[in-house]
Amino acid sequence: MSTSAERREELTAVFKQARTCTLCPQLASTRTQVVFGSGNADADLMFVGEAPGAKEDEGGIPFIGAAGKLLDELLAGVGLARSDVFIANVLMCRPPGNRDPQPGEIDNCQQYLMRKVELIQPTVICTLGNFATKLLRGEPTGISRLHGQAEIIAVGSRAVRLYPLYHPAAALYTRSLLDTLKADIGGLPALLALGPPAQPEPVAAPPEADPEAAAVPDPHVAPAQPAQAAAAEPDRPDWAQPHEDPADRQLGLF
Repeated sequence: MSTSAERREELTAVFKQARTCTLCPQLASTRTQVVFGSGNADADLMFVGEAPGAKEDEGGIPFIGAAGKLLDELLAGVGLARSDVFIANVLMCRPPGNRDPQPGEIDNCQQYLMRKVELIQPTVICTLGNFATKLLRGEPTGISRLHGQAEIIAVGSRAVRLYPLYHPAAALYTRSLLDTLKADIGGLPALLALGPPAQPEPVAAPPEADPEAAAVPDPHVAPAQPAQAAAAEPDRPDWAQPHEDPADRQLGLF
């Protein structure tokens, strides 16, 4: 089993790959930057939203606009802070004009989301809104029928307690949804207290490959950028270092 430090290193490697991703040509050409995710790299609780908005695209951190402020307030109401959780989205790039994510974009980006879940190893994942809920549940039932109802499901290679919630952006404009969201988030401490669900048996490791055999590139993973293009970026971005003060990071792993 990987240590926390090893998983953090692997998460950093996933970030490096993600920030040069061009699997969705339109998103890659219109984004300011990839919004990978932010928070505690060993969090028991993970939130998955829809996609970055304008502020997130500019700042590189998820949920930093009005919806993020509301989420912070709701977390504080149950004794939690951003430094206790990890926040990500279904898409890491802002759709032009804040349009809905397209199916092909969701398919392209979900490999990164599944890898984050595998490395962070959350006990509970809160899906915020329809897109995240439908993706991680693998079926089209909407959030209005599922909110506040926890279930154990497999997300990638991990079993988690999935807890669908209304998106804070929707709750900002509809008082009844805000009241429901507050009530549902109130159930988080008890859900976290249940601990992790039983995990599936690990898959046996494949036989070691012939070291002389040529590596076969994964067609679903964006190719690395040329060396000269990457030279301007640090080998290990500052946000990947543990910070005593979360305010010091642009994009943070606590």
